[in-house]
Amino acid sequence: MAQPFDAVPITDRVHWVGAIDWIITEFHGYATSRGTTYNAYLVMDEKVTLVDTVKAPFRDEMMSRIRSVVDPSDIEIIISNHSEMDHSGCLPEVVEAVRPAKVLASKNGKKALEAHFHGVAGVEAVEDGQTVSLGDTDATFVETRMLHWPDSMMTYLSGEEILFSQDGFGMHLASTERFADQLPRDILYAELAKYYANILLPFSKLVTKAVAGLREMALPIKMIAPDHGPIYRENVSWAVDLWGRWADLKPTRKAVVVFDTMWQSTEAMAGVVAEGLLEGGADSVKVMPLSAWHRSDVAMELLEAGALVVGSPTLNNTLFPTVADCLTYLKGLDRKNLVGAAFGSYGWNGKAVGELEGWLETMGVERVADSVSLTYVPDTDGLATCRHLGRQVAEAMVERAEADRT
Repeated sequence: MAQPFDAVPITDRVHWVGAIDWIITEFHGYATSRGTTYNAYLVMDEKVTLVDTVKAPFRDEMMSRIRSVVDPSDIEIIISNHSEMDHSGCLPEVVEAVRPAKVLASKNGKKALEAHFHGVAGVEAVEDGQTVSLGDTDATFVETRMLHWPDSMMTYLSGEEILFSQDGFGMHLASTERFADQLPRDILYAELAKYYANILLPFSKLVTKAVAGLREMALPIKMIAPDHGPIYRENVSWAVDLWGRWADLKPTRKAVVVFDTMWQSTEAMAGVVAEGLLEGGADSVKVMPLSAWHRSDVAMELLEAGALVVGSPTLNNTLFPTVADCLTYLKGLDRKNLVGAAFGSYGWNGKAVGELEGWLETMGVERVADSVSLTYVPDTDGLATCRHLGRQVAEAMVERAEADRT
């Protein structure tokens, strides 16, 4: 028998009926060290409406929360803002149990749901800007294609002035608190930045367009209710403004040094590179050995960086595996406007540094210093060359950041 879970009212008419996932540690490629939530919302109007569902294993938790407010069979409309399985995984079973009059999704959402579930019935496509009356409130649909799937859309609930933003402005953060103002701001900032860097970064141009579009619509918004993480009810523009800033990908004076090491030679080089970066004018340097940091943490640190410096030892005539993994991941995220360089150590074959150069070129990182490749344990002259590399990268980074300000 399912455990009893209660809905959480967010207004007199709207309730959170989602689920909390305390256990998840990985979400399609990035580390979710603080878990996540799968948010769904119940609108108690003349036409009782469920906005999104939850990941399949959490269906009973969601249904229990719904039952604490209303008989699920009273739900007339289900809105699917996003067809990804963490939001639609239990949709077919919910439709079977509830028998709603309508399931509404974007045109691409209808196609995706049908492709996912092969036979889910009753999905109707809505147009961008279309409004559906729920009774005293209206639901207006705003397409946000490729933020971050082709089907993505948001739903604005008039009367309550809530923007159900699906993955927009969300974060992976499990908590008993439902509202952002109940949580420490530093944690919110870190998890919002990590989510943007690992999910939305490749679509930054579209984010800029979407943020501008929301501002042009000038909708009165009292709350932003995303599909992951807490609900914004105070300073609701905070997350929107941060998304707009991150989407600009402005060059900064922060450098990130990413590396792994076998016998601490590449580690020694990385430490001296960091010293050179500071000497050259970097405001801050984040040194990230991949034995201690996950690739998704690297992506988050690069979100507000101006330089990427990568180091690797040569293993079996190629890159160290963790470095190759990290660069493969970062390439897909398509971070723009970075300068950088490569370094590494080797014993009898120094191919890794050449491969790093190729990766940086493929990623669009401008190499602004000659690579440094040293045999075995670096000597004083070798470390001095690493320090010089750091200074050169920092000077180029600072120059680019200053040019952007003028």
